[in-house]
Amino acid sequence: MAASSIAALDQTSVEQLKGVGPRLAERLQRLGVLTVQDLLFHLPLRYQDRTRLRPLDTLVAGEEVLVEGWISDARIAQGRRRSLKVRLEDGRGALLLRFFHFARAQVEAMQPGRPLRCFGEVRQGPQMLEIVHPELLAAETDEAAGSGHSTLTPIYPATEGLQQASLRTLTEQALERLQRDPAALVDWVPDALTAPLRLPALADALLLLHRPPADAGPELVQALLERTHPAFLRLAFDEMVAHQLALRRLRRARRDQRAPVLMGDDAWRGRLRAALPFALTGAQERVIAEIAADLRQPHPMTRLLLGDVGSGKTIVAAMAILQAVEAGFQVAFMAPTELLGEQHRQSLCGWLEPLGIELAWLAGRHAGAERTAILERIGSGAARVVVGTHALFQAEVRFAELGLAIIDEQHRFGVHQRLQLRDKGDRSGRLPHQLIMTATPIPRSLAMSIYGDLDLSELDELPPGRQPVKTVALPDSRRDEVIERVQASCIGGRQAYWVCTLVEESEALQAQAAEATAADLQARLPDLRIGLVHGRLKAQERVPVMAAFKAGELDLLVATTVIEVGVDVPKASLMIIENPERLGLAQLHQLRGRVGRGAEESACVLLYQAPLTRAARERLDILRRESSGFRIAEADLRMRGAGEVLGTRQAGSIQFRLADPMRDSALAQAARRSADELLARWPENVEPLVRRWLGQRDDYGQV
Repeated sequence: MAASSIAALDQTSVEQLKGVGPRLAERLQRLGVLTVQDLLFHLPLRYQDRTRLRPLDTLVAGEEVLVEGWISDARIAQGRRRSLKVRLEDGRGALLLRFFHFARAQVEAMQPGRPLRCFGEVRQGPQMLEIVHPELLAAETDEAAGSGHSTLTPIYPATEGLQQASLRTLTEQALERLQRDPAALVDWVPDALTAPLRLPALADALLLLHRPPADAGPELVQALLERTHPAFLRLAFDEMVAHQLALRRLRRARRDQRAPVLMGDDAWRGRLRAALPFALTGAQERVIAEIAADLRQPHPMTRLLLGDVGSGKTIVAAMAILQAVEAGFQVAFMAPTELLGEQHRQSLCGWLEPLGIELAWLAGRHAGAERTAILERIGSGAARVVVGTHALFQAEVRFAELGLAIIDEQHRFGVHQRLQLRDKGDRSGRLPHQLIMTATPIPRSLAMSIYGDLDLSELDELPPGRQPVKTVALPDSRRDEVIERVQASCIGGRQAYWVCTLVEESEALQAQAAEATAADLQARLPDLRIGLVHGRLKAQERVPVMAAFKAGELDLLVATTVIEVGVDVPKASLMIIENPERLGLAQLHQLRGRVGRGAEESACVLLYQAPLTRAARERLDILRRESSGFRIAEADLRMRGAGEVLGTRQAGSIQFRLADPMRDSALAQAARRSADELLARWPENVEPLVRRWLGQRDDYGQV
């Protein structure tokens, strides 16, 4: 893999391309394009088929087509909105071209009998099929009659001030350089690793993806659009290998770091076990042992705890906390929301305070003298366990001796926040151990692809006594029946949730919807004790309501999705979720997990607005059929992609540029194997391959 005789493309600035000045270079930089190599790896989002002319009588609404004919009529219609309407015919059919923005010269040019070729998206108009603002091409000056472009036309991710035509021109220049000197783009993944997978050479893959042939055929076009074509898979494979290499590098670096050895004497853990009113499952015992062994090591534990709803992650965390406290260290337990943090604090207080262990609670709402007192208890070491929200990241929060950091719902935090928490325990070059928990089930194969630098523990067994939740989907037209069911259930001594959702992200609108629903239900169910919680309530208003519901002093709790995780009320056996079609599968499963936590038979009613889209119907059907969070997560990943489900769009989180860990899961094992081979046989290729795909972004694994 010798370097090229001319400048390597990853060292060649885009400013060396024709037509690129400082202003255009700045716009390209917004897309992450600084070098000619970056331009080659800036792949099309989709393709337009301008390779063939379509007869007008074959057009279907929704298609993007290249058409040709002659103008039979052109006139300005005044209507509700002034427009230029041009009728195009080809002897077989007709099509309307509609322009809302036009100049006098354009009107004058639209003479009857003039031949015209154009491209655009067909839609159904009031009288006939039409294209609004098509791209116009004079038939006699375009490509040879009867043909279109020689390749499919790529549509690239763009930015303000950067047009598709410019991107295509620049990419053509980059491709010409690649074809002139293929060695200028070094292939850091040897053929020995890609040949068994029948993947093309890197340069060939890039050429095909930027210039799909005119005779591609519908199957090839579909494979390109779905990103399942071997050319695309070659690039996805390279990125996955680079990702695995970065994770291995981080794992090795972590082994070189020091951490406190948390032996503990098992005294408090033994007392807690004896006091528990339930027996731990085999899965819980296995995971507790895995974590305990890690905490006894002199290098930092970084373990991801996977568990379905109700699998008992919190008691596992409590055992790890006690091991750290027995060894004389403090523990930070961080949750993404106050409600979830409050729930964890209540659970931990019930287990740890009888042992004489002091807990502190720190949230954003704490201020003044109260906050100062909490910070003093943390800084002095008097508070052995600190439960908190994002407030734990703040500079004035200082620990006496932090030995363990537990992060719940880790994908809701950016990497820099997690590193800030870790660094608070940096004493004399020693870093705290980290236990990362998630209540969003992730298929193990996917978790290994994404969190390859973390050790994985799985709680794959539910505690005895957990009841399966019967799930039904009903249209909102049956709302009265559902309200009667809520009344009967609550009068029978059970409790219920009524969850309100809106399509808008606004917390204020969500709160209004919940308040209106609570008022309506109170008017219709005057005998029931009804409470209300939503994200706009202050903690001092929300906490008493939650406590009253947990104590059985309320029959029905109306809430927004703030109760998605962390709420544990065993007597609650009925959940109504309004507008479930607006939520993802994983979130619906989390909400449903708030019931079925006691001995009572439980039910979840999905009260949807008809008509449902096909995707929404599929989601609700899956939820009705499946109770396993891992199978539901797999379905959610198939439908929405790993980015949406795992929260990977936030800054500093795990991001793939091209690969999709779910769609490309068949390559994941080969990528892990290839990463090991590269390290063993071609170590000189590792750094440039990681730099090509991750640049300076591979610090996300340091959590």
